[in-house]
Amino acid sequence: MMIMGIVSVKANNLQITGTSVSGSNITFSIAWDNSWNASAAPSNWDAVWVFIKYQDCNTKLWKHANLSTLAADHSAASPLQVDPVTDGKGVFIRRSAIGGGNIGSTSITLKMSTVSGTTNNYKVYGIEMVNIPEGAFQLGDGTSLYTFNSITVDENSQSNGLTASQLGPYSDDLSPSFPMGYNSFYCMKYEISQEQYADFLNSLTFTQQKNRVEIDPISAAGTYAMYSAYSYRNGVAVVTPGNNGAIPAVYGTDATSGNPNSSNDGQNIAMNALGWNDLAAYLDWAALRPMTELEFEKICRGTLPRIAGEYPWGSTDITATNSGNLTNAKMNNEISSTVVNNGMCAAGVGTTSTVYGPLRVGIFATSASGRLSAGASYYGAMEMGGNLEERVIASNTSGKGFNGTLGDGELTSTGFADQSTWPGTSGAGHIYRGGDYVSPGTYVRTSDRGSYYSTTPARIYAAGGRGVR
Repeated sequence: MMIMGIVSVKANNLQITGTSVSGSNITFSIAWDNSWNASAAPSNWDAVWVFIKYQDCNTKLWKHANLSTLAADHSAASPLQVDPVTDGKGVFIRRSAIGGGNIGSTSITLKMSTVSGTTNNYKVYGIEMVNIPEGAFQLGDGTSLYTFNSITVDENSQSNGLTASQLGPYSDDLSPSFPMGYNSFYCMKYEISQEQYADFLNSLTFTQQKNRVEIDPISAAGTYAMYSAYSYRNGVAVVTPGNNGAIPAVYGTDATSGNPNSSNDGQNIAMNALGWNDLAAYLDWAALRPMTELEFEKICRGTLPRIAGEYPWGSTDITATNSGNLTNAKMNNEISSTVVNNGMCAAGVGTTSTVYGPLRVGIFATSASGRLSAGASYYGAMEMGGNLEERVIASNTSGKGFNGTLGDGELTSTGFADQSTWPGTSGAGHIYRGGDYVSPGTYVRTSDRGSYYSTTPARIYAAGGRGVR
């Protein structure tokens, strides 16, 4: 048996270490920075979505491990608690009491319900999330391009559905099964990072990898996965070549080319060049799901009154910066050299030059920053505006069949998501929200739907994404 502890997003220094397995129990230590559980508004908390993959030592295939759905089967040392989920695809680990600050290394033991024994390898994955509490919120802002009508989404909306006339432009009737943002859910704190995407690729077969990268995984070590050269700050690269279907490639980050996975290789830069099918596959694999465009506005605006032309950080102020103005570029402590002001945001570079690209996830958040200077959403999700476009489920005819089905941790043999109510491989039913590092500031507005016609599933240099659950 071989145990592998995975260190995922380091934007808040998430670390998972010291993994061991005994029977059906898996034990590890977890730590992350800037955690909270708030009693005052927005009255939410952050958490880590933890899930486990196991590899049969004979077949070499990685599978998703189901966990017990009983809280009593899991344990966490103070100050954490383990919240199981009904489908057993993972657990949420969070603060057990009101408070804030860094979480030091804390022991966690989880009970697996589907695997045990000594013939498997194990990997523990963690993704930082923010809780979005149940509650009504205001949709639309009355100003932004193609904005929804200015309505309130409440319990009645979710219970009975919303009509196209209630929603406004480019919408269709939505049934109660369509996630409208009223019910509680979790959202990824950050956009998918390049290190996270490399970790994902490393759990796939060679055949699956071929469909989740642009450049063939049989390519030589040092070959970039999404472009023929280092472009748009995307440094995901082959570390060890695959072998014609028999052996998958090993991927890492290599932004500086030559010594992959070094501290200056851009592990925490947001993962761009993601097509719809790449994002859907990642979310299905991680047992998450895409967000809807109504949920997008709930995450950004929260329970506050709408402001005409507001950005996800709750004001009409914006301080645009870009990757040409960085200190410690490509490092895990990459920061903007732009003078800190309200509405810090990667936007408005106005050129498609390959020199420019997304910034480190969570780049504007510090222990001293507030919502405005960090460019944070109401509930603490970062970069909901700018950096990379968010691919979300549309409220139109193509998207209205989405019912919030969660990913199950497994993909097709060719590496595609297989959830029937999600948009298919054509991408019909998804759109872009939130703007990106190239787009003008107006596209970054919470209620802007100016990219409504951009439904292409193709890989785009300024598109990334995140998931919810």
